[in-house]
Amino acid sequence: MSNVNTAPRSEAAAAVQARALPIVSAFLLGVFVIMGAGFVSIPAVHNAAHDQRHAIGFPCH
Repeated sequence: MSNVNTAPRSEAAAAVQARALPIVSAFLLGVFVIMGAGFVSIPAVHNAAHDQRHAIGFPCH
């Protein structure tokens, strides 16, 4: 009888994990674009990241 509750928990955990992967991926991509590109030595990429930070209201200096 103890196996009755293990199946729904496994399905619930799998559902949470399936939703978490795209969220974490999007967050990491956003961090790279906003922060990582701002420190690159190519002026055009740096300026684009800098302008984007200002556009979203993120203080950078």
